[in-house]
Amino acid sequence: MAASKLFIVIPCYNEQEVLPETSSRLRQKLQTLVQQVKIHADSRVLFVDDGSSDRTWAMIERLHREDPVFCGLKLSRNEGHQKALLAGLMEAKKHADAVVSMDADLQDDIEVIDKFLEEYAKGCDVVYGVRSSRKTDSFFKRNTALGFYRFMKRMGVEIVENHADCRLMSRRALEGLERFSEVNLFLRGIVPLIGYPSAVVTYERSERFAGESKYPLKKMLAFAFDGITSFSTKPIRFITLLGFLVFAASLGVLAYTFIRKWMGATVEGWAFLSCSIWMIGGVQLLSLGIIGEYVGKVYAESKRRPPYLVEKYLEGETASENGGNK
Repeated sequence: MAASKLFIVIPCYNEQEVLPETSSRLRQKLQTLVQQVKIHADSRVLFVDDGSSDRTWAMIERLHREDPVFCGLKLSRNEGHQKALLAGLMEAKKHADAVVSMDADLQDDIEVIDKFLEEYAKGCDVVYGVRSSRKTDSFFKRNTALGFYRFMKRMGVEIVENHADCRLMSRRALEGLERFSEVNLFLRGIVPLIGYPSAVVTYERSERFAGESKYPLKKMLAFAFDGITSFSTKPIRFITLLGFLVFAASLGVLAYTFIRKWMGATVEGWAFLSCSIWMIGGVQLLSLGIIGEYVGKVYAESKRRPPYLVEKYLEGETASENGGNK
């Protein structure tokens, strides 16, 4: 069986501090895999610049000039991690037999690529990289992350626990992914829906090599909320249930109010306030907010705007073009 052409897709946003080390390690890994005849000599690393404001793109251009193993894709503006990753996957699909996606900060163990390729050789179209532990996380992040995955499953979302976006996908799986035309991207929920043979491999996640995290608490909460509202209608059903519960509670409060009034222990107007404003007002605002979130997503989907626009693409030479062996 001929060696497969592999592309490694790395989304980047203001990653100038870590790119030199990331590119060095990835170059060495590809060279090793080629020497072991595990991948084709035309395998590449594709950096996707998600509208960085630092020297990230200039560094990608320099890497491409120095070594054709590095390719570059520059988006016209900052679109967010998920859309940048999708752009890289769709471009890599045109050239590769299999694509591995990883973060640029070196928290994902590069050595897990070997395990990915082993499962891919067995016939798996999707191989998920799953963290073996969360000992590098803070107490708050560890428990909120675990709570997020459990909550997503209870909402009916098919998701792989402790899996971020470190995975391998075959060309067939990527062609399946391309058919999902959603604007509100949550790839961790979409990929399992493809349904082709899959496997899970574990790895130890490291501390960020350099620079600052691009996912502060605010972005993490927004990402989690997007995931829930993009894949589950249970929050809306919860509103219906909440409405029944509040109605039942209001009957109890109404009975209590009448008893208190009959006993002469009420102030004029107290019954009206206690039965309406405090109980209903907050529930209505909460319900409107959740429904509004769904309406907003429908509005965004109906516009059919492209998820991203590519400004530049730096394509690497093939082995035959640079004198290498096919």
